[in-house]
Amino acid sequence: MSKLFGFSIEDTEPLSPSAVSPVPPNNEDGADHYMSSGFFGSYVDIEGVFRTEFDLIKRYREMALHPEADSAIEDIVNEAIVSDSNDSPVEIELSNLNASDGIKTKIRKEFKYILDLLDFDKKAHEIYRNWYIDGRIYYHKIIDLKNPQEGIQELRYIDAMKMRYIRQQKKKPGDQGRAVAQIKSDNPMDYDFPEIEEYFIYNPKSVYPTGNPMQTGAGQGIKIARDAVTYCTSGLVDRNKGTTLSYLHKAIKSINQLRMIEDSLVIYRLSRAPERRIFYIDVGNLPKQKAEQYLRDVMMRYRNKLVYDANTGEIRDDKKYMAMLEDFWLPRREGGRGTEISTLPGGQNLGEITDIEYFKKKLYRSLNVPPSRMDGEGGFNLGRSSEILRDELKFTKFVSRLRKRFSNMFNDMLKTQLLLKNVITPEDWEIMSEHIQYDFLYDNHFSELKDAELMNERLTLAAMSLGISRRCLEEMNRYATDRTAFKSQIRDFGQIQRYIGDSWAKYRAMRSYIYDTASCMELGKAGHRLDSDGVKLFAATAAKEIADAAIQVMGGYGYVGEYHVERLWRDSKLIEIGGGTIESHQKNITRDLFKNPESIDS
Repeated sequence: MSKLFGFSIEDTEPLSPSAVSPVPPNNEDGADHYMSSGFFGSYVDIEGVFRTEFDLIKRYREMALHPEADSAIEDIVNEAIVSDSNDSPVEIELSNLNASDGIKTKIRKEFKYILDLLDFDKKAHEIYRNWYIDGRIYYHKIIDLKNPQEGIQELRYIDAMKMRYIRQQKKKPGDQGRAVAQIKSDNPMDYDFPEIEEYFIYNPKSVYPTGNPMQTGAGQGIKIARDAVTYCTSGLVDRNKGTTLSYLHKAIKSINQLRMIEDSLVIYRLSRAPERRIFYIDVGNLPKQKAEQYLRDVMMRYRNKLVYDANTGEIRDDKKYMAMLEDFWLPRREGGRGTEISTLPGGQNLGEITDIEYFKKKLYRSLNVPPSRMDGEGGFNLGRSSEILRDELKFTKFVSRLRKRFSNMFNDMLKTQLLLKNVITPEDWEIMSEHIQYDFLYDNHFSELKDAELMNERLTLAAMSLGISRRCLEEMNRYATDRTAFKSQIRDFGQIQRYIGDSWAKYRAMRSYIYDTASCMELGKAGHRLDSDGVKLFAATAAKEIADAAIQVMGGYGYVGEYHVERLWRDSKLIEIGGGTIESHQKNITRDLFKNPESIDS
């Protein structure tokens, strides 16, 4: 095989020679079958039947130009990539990575460098859209071969129609004329285990690289090493044909049906919408040729039209010639009813577009976009979870899966950059890659509205806890004054005093925290999530403890409905669950303090 262009990163600890398998390695991105080529051995084409791949990419791009498909694609891309003037569309998340702070700082720095090479802040929408439509994306990682430790110098986009991914079985001595591995003995370890080489073929012409990859030459394209190219696919594969698909593939039939029904509707309306007159002209006993000539004369006589030209002030003769959509002129023989003019009515129910609406919804469903987003006239509810449509939840999960798949592009680029700069080793990357996450920016307006509603709800529940605590204090204080035991009021007993005293302190602390948080909040805006979690956590817990203390003070009477304390205890328990459980508030507070430790001093 000819020398590959680019560079390769070798693993410092290859697999043991005894760690073998008759199944060649594959990344589950395409075909898993061999294509024999005689003396040249065999190779696997990950892209499947490449001519079909070429046609599919062209079709995907044509589909993206259809107005309805473009609208659905924009909904998906806009949901996945959020542009903000202050924040980057994506950030690296290393909170789960078990590494030193120095390593994490270097990783964040190199990731920022990769985003700058991609110009991701400005081109994120276009990059994601190209990946979504084509179902794959290629970037050539250009490095200085004399100084590879300087890392990636440039990331150059490659058109998917000019690249082909090849997985080829290595040739071994004595393989001439034998393309299939055979068992040499009864021992399975004597099997001729295949070794696979991976590389890309790039053809700068605007044609898909075809032909035998074993042949070299400019006509077959340039062979590029696997590690020199970032290759990210949609993850969808047609296993029957061994073809990598785009998420638009399921919409091919829906778009064709929508186009056909729209075209047929237009043709029907043009041909059936107008009412046309039918002229029955009495031609008597004239011969056929004379009758036809007489009919034409009558037609031309009534079709002459004098038109006033406002620009020149002249009157000109504007003749209207016979057209398919205009009047019908029919001869009638002697003995008929004579000359007659009647009307052919237009088509009925021309305003019905139910079929078009059906196929539009079918197109949106095939693209996993909720049909409720089709018209764009109605608003959407940002209220409680019970009011969120199930289609929107499914759409959110779908977009999350797309983001996860698209993140493989960042992983590959970051891996190359860190290895070239000797920040980590290949073995370290295998361990660390599972804990490196990418945090995509969410829609600020949507997030702010949702956060504002959650904070308002939590503050309201905290205020309800304050009311419950106050009523419990009143009930236990009144009961401790009225109730006597051993000829003394029970309020004189130390244990009762402890319950009442602790409850009063918790009530006042709760009241101060709630009032302080409410005074700092702007209820129409997002923010202060840390305090909203904290005030709900403390108030709900303290209210339940105060209600529990009231039941302890009142004894059996606290359990019956006469004193209402049992109802207050049940309400306080419910508040611990509503608006977010205690555990969720604890998790949110811990996470926010980890990200912003300066909040402790604020």
